[in-house]
Formats: sequence, C-alpha cells, structure tokens
Amino acid sequence: MTITVSADTGNDRLTVVIADDGCGMTEEELARVTDPFFTTRTTRKVGLGVPFFKEAAELTGGSFDIRSVPGKGTVVTAVFVLSSIDRMPLGDISATIHNLVVYHPDTDFCYIYKYDGKSFTLDTRQFREILGDIPFDTPEISSYIMEYLTENKLETDGGADL
Repeated sequence: MTITVSADTGNDRLTVVIADDGCGMTEEELARVTDPFFTTRTTRKVGLGVPFFKEAAELTGGSFDIRSVPGKGTVVTAVFVLSSIDRMPLGDISATIHNLVVYHPDTDFCYIYKYDGKSFTLDTRQFREILGDIPFDTPEISSYIMEYLTENKLETDGGADL
C-alpha cells in the first residue's frame, strides 16, 4: 500500500493519495462506495470511511476521485484546499503512519511525504531487508520508526502544522 501526503502551499493544496494492489472493486461496488449505507464487510451494515473522506475534501472546495480495477487494486485521491476554514487539520500524521506500520505487520507500506518540493519516503520493504525477522512492534524498532517519521517530517516541512 502506498500513502502519499503532499502539501503545495503555493497552489494552496493538500493532496492525499492512497493506492493498493488489492482485490479492487467491481464497477457496481465502485459506483456505490461513497454511499454511507454500502459496505462489503459482513460485520456491519454501514461504511463511513470513504464517504467522510470524500465529504471532507469537497467541503474545502477540493475534489475526490476513486478508481479501481478488479484484481489490480484501488487508488483514492483527495485534494483539499489548504487555506479553507472547513479543512480539518491533518493531525499527527507521523503517529498515524507509525501505528499503521507497527500494528499491521503483514502489510507493506510505502509512505511518501512531500512539502513544497521536498520529500521523504518510508518503505517497510527496505526496513524488512535490514531487520530480517525482527518485528516492527519490538519496542526499540517501534521507537525508531516513530523517530524516523518525526525527524524526517520536520526536516521536510520545517515544522509546518497542516
């Protein structure tokens, strides 16, 4: 899974792209995915994540797009107007990515953070090559991942609060 967060202050845009190479969706599922009362899960009858993500982007004057091919995967793109009073803060993105990486050990993540032309990448496949069988939730490794994310974000954006 690839997660890209890109801030372009000159164009007043924050773009979030989430791409996977999973099972994808059929055209019927894709047409209904932004309906809060549609989900393919069997454990509940509503699916609010995608509809809320779409609404959040569009409320700022931004846009939302989702494309999917069965058997190939899905790409979700949300564009937010940075200066919009209706844009919710990005929050602690480093902690969010850390938690995804550490608590989903069977998923490979490639996280790309961009800010006005500067960027850094965390790719769990590279970490796995170095660490071998040492799990990401080992305290020292978990702490290192959090430090890596925090320090690189700071170096990339100078401490900008998105």
